[in-house]
Amino acid sequence: MGEVYQMALELVDRIRNGKMDETISRVYPGKEICQVRRRLAGICQGYEKLFGITGELHGFSVPGRTELGGNHTDHQHGCVLAAGVDLDSAAAAAPNGEDTIRLFSEGYGMLEVDIREIQPRREEQNTTAALIRGVVAYLREQGHQIGGFHAYVSSEVLPGSGLSSSASFEVLIGIICSGLFAKGQLSPALLAQAGQYAENRYFGKPCGLMDQMACAMGGVIFLDFTDSQNPYTRKIPFDLRQAGYDLCILDCGAGHEGLTGEYASIVQEMNAVAACFHKEYLREVDENKFFSALKQVRETAGDRAALRAIHFFRENRRVPMEAEALKVGDFHRFLSLVGESGRSSYMYLQNIVPRGAVEHQEMGIALALCEELLCGKGAFRVHGGGFAGTVQAFVPHSMLSHFRQSAEEVLGPGSCLVLSLRHAGAIQLW
Repeated sequence: MGEVYQMALELVDRIRNGKMDETISRVYPGKEICQVRRRLAGICQGYEKLFGITGELHGFSVPGRTELGGNHTDHQHGCVLAAGVDLDSAAAAAPNGEDTIRLFSEGYGMLEVDIREIQPRREEQNTTAALIRGVVAYLREQGHQIGGFHAYVSSEVLPGSGLSSSASFEVLIGIICSGLFAKGQLSPALLAQAGQYAENRYFGKPCGLMDQMACAMGGVIFLDFTDSQNPYTRKIPFDLRQAGYDLCILDCGAGHEGLTGEYASIVQEMNAVAACFHKEYLREVDENKFFSALKQVRETAGDRAALRAIHFFRENRRVPMEAEALKVGDFHRFLSLVGESGRSSYMYLQNIVPRGAVEHQEMGIALALCEELLCGKGAFRVHGGGFAGTVQAFVPHSMLSHFRQSAEEVLGPGSCLVLSLRHAGAIQLW
């Protein structure tokens, strides 16, 4: 016991004394190294304080993600361009030799999940326990012997930030299971599928696979969801800072509460258009046939559904062009396509203003503010689901200080988050 405890003290000393700086620099490219040292050492100390040290302690990290292209295309089996960011969910964890997972998350407290029973529980829907149970259930169904563990979790991927806090957490549980019980051999795709399974079947949210894949893989990633369970993936080497730009995520100041129906209507209306052609998803519909039958589509599915289908067809063509522009280093072409995406979401997808909203149109104001501050430079667009939440902006380095200060004067202190892209996906740190 004394030897194990001494190893834990040495781990904290290694972190504090810079012996993990190479890993820190690789995993957290936009962060101050001293800041990351303090956070990781604090996670280890938090673990020791709550659980003691009874075995070798391991560290894990999973990034949040940003959607670069493909707004509301994944649920129609379309294409998406996404990237990992330098805000992450991190944990210290160790096996406990039991059939129980005890997890403490900063800001949320302690949670205990008995994994002898891995069937979905109705009373756990919409809870963190459901996500943990669901990930373990999926990995066990795939033949992996997953046991109990203790974990201390710290997350910078805040709920409502548009950076997929739930997906980052789900994949974190997966990478902990991989590191502790599968010798780190579980693939990013498997970790992503476990997260989606947990969210769909246990948590009760019918999400696609895009968020989990982006968190698990990291970097800039092109995803084609023709086969939604096994999407085609391709990493694209790209350095945003070398291009001379910063990525900003603006919190428009409105929450997602009460908007479930708005999000569901996008899926329902796109599916209704697909059904006009006896198809399940718009990806299966020929665009030329759609426009030839536009009169009938309007009569059957309605005008907004038809406009949302037009957004899908055009957005789905844009994503491969965006990926190619980044691949060949034509960043100005990429920015032009980002601008087209933003206009399409506003005009055709119509996921900016909630139905009936008059006095409160926070996302519309944030988009108008970006247009005013950027003066025709960079690009901006709705980020993620829409109606509330966040706006994404690509801001030239030279304009960042003024952009951030001016945006926060209108939207509030701390509303403009400046991010770096992260190349490492789900990773075991030590």
